[in-house]
Amino acid sequence: MKIVISPAKSLDFSKTFTTNEFSQNIFEKESQQLINQLKKLSRKQIGDLMKLSPKLTDLNYERYKEWKLPFTIENAKPAGAVFTGEVYKGLDLLSLSEEHLTKAQASLRILSGLYGILKPLDLIQPYRLEMGTKLSYNAKVKNLYQFWDNKITNQLNKELKEDDGILVNLASNEYFKAVKPKNIEGEIITCNFKENKNGAYKIIMMYAKNARGKMSRYIIENDLKKKEELMTFDVDGYVFNPRLSSENDFIFTRN
Repeated sequence: MKIVISPAKSLDFSKTFTTNEFSQNIFEKESQQLINQLKKLSRKQIGDLMKLSPKLTDLNYERYKEWKLPFTIENAKPAGAVFTGEVYKGLDLLSLSEEHLTKAQASLRILSGLYGILKPLDLIQPYRLEMGTKLSYNAKVKNLYQFWDNKITNQLNKELKEDDGILVNLASNEYFKAVKPKNIEGEIITCNFKENKNGAYKIIMMYAKNARGKMSRYIIENDLKKKEELMTFDVDGYVFNPRLSSENDFIFTRN
């Protein structure tokens, strides 16, 4: 069972990581190509492209200038440790046991505008590049979806063949659009989380993001292998709602 989640805009490189095991992203060449494009942009162009405040514009302009390969434990940190935000609060990767961290490395994948697809222990340097950014690469490639094309899908297919063929989608729509579902050689199960508000179930994004992280952790810690086992998720009051769910869209609700 493979899990895909989104990255977070916010990063914290001050965190300490207890494992000495690290990995390198398989799309380093592509990341370098995108960085080369970003380094050509002025501060104003970066701010306009990403709709950033002056402070964030300056921060990311400097990040692109300082970004360089190779990544080492001195100049980079593992992706799963530095992303913050609700998904990563729910996941709480740093508190996993060594055994479960190994399982996370095998099953959890983070979709990224700059890095394509990341394992939790893949080293990264600070960046901001959302998948929906309309960064032009050449005359034919006008955005990141076109840049990544089939690369992310092909990598997932390669990994699904080595696994049980189940892909659990816990990513946002923006990021999952970088995956081409029709070309996935396996079964995709998308999980959503809803709150009861005045008798109607609605997605409250802050809660939904946190639940995505908790579901990821639940899959890892319980070593789930079959899609039916996903229905047993019962964290923070959420329960599987068969009435709202369908064969490949699992809805979890709480009152």
